Amino acid sequence: MDVDAFSLEVDDGRSLDVRVVGPPDGVVLVTHHGTPSTGRPFRPFVEAAADRGLRTVTYSRPGYAGSTRAPGRSVASCAADTARIADHLGAERFFTSGQSGGGPHALACAALLPDRVIACATTAGVGPWNADGLDFLAGMAEENIQEFGAALAGSDELRAYLEHEAGTLRAATANDLADALGGLVSPVDVAALTGEFAEHATETLHESISTGILGWFDDDVAFTQPWGFELADIRVPVVVWQGAQDRMVPFAHGEWLAATIPAATARLLDDEGHLSLVVGSIEEILEDLLAAGRT
Repeated sequence: MDVDAFSLEVDDGRSLDVRVVGPPDGVVLVTHHGTPSTGRPFRPFVEAAADRGLRTVTYSRPGYAGSTRAPGRSVASCAADTARIADHLGAERFFTSGQSGGGPHALACAALLPDRVIACATTAGVGPWNADGLDFLAGMAEENIQEFGAALAGSDELRAYLEHEAGTLRAATANDLADALGGLVSPVDVAALTGEFAEHATETLHESISTGILGWFDDDVAFTQPWGFELADIRVPVVVWQGAQDRMVPFAHGEWLAATIPAATARLLDDEGHLSLVVGSIEEILEDLLAAGRT
């Protein structure tokens, strides 16, 4: 897997770590990583995308790994960064997708770049804080409840909490990552967290905190604030994937997003979790995205 990795200058002198994989003449697919995570590409995903003529583009959000921090960024802030990446690659139009904490960022692009985004997929993506009809914390594992509680308590509490969690993640290996994640992973996710995927997940988590916890910190703060756009304004086709065995982002989030986004198609699966969903449905997610683009 040949990866073109580079640093791209964006607004205010910041730079983003960007990785590009796939056919040079392929249609660009910009993916938005989870929280915490980075733009490290997952081989089976990019190969499945390449088989469908897609050129996968990943990047690390501000504050993660080598991407310059942007204090106070909102979820909506990613749209300008994504547009800058697409401009650099000469992509007037592109697909976008987001996993977990990347889901809101993919939706931001769909909302704010409607003339450029062909279609959008959100996989186990979180819904907005304080949204009418969504109990944000209901069904989340205790670890996530504590994390968001720290985010609401203030910056000192959140920094302390994330530093402690980062220490646990730094010590984790592929063999014991499921244990390190504790209650966040359901049995179906534990079963998926093996082999190549476990290695990839561990390396990505280590990379995400390699320069500190500020990317993670800024994500959490952004999730508890207004996103900076309205989901009801999205007119780009969106496919919402969610598993009922998800303890990180509960099933209700996917149900709420699918019911709220005007152009959404729902893929709500009873037997999948947060991690197993994307590992087991890579090809279907890509096929759905392409089909949505054709509409």
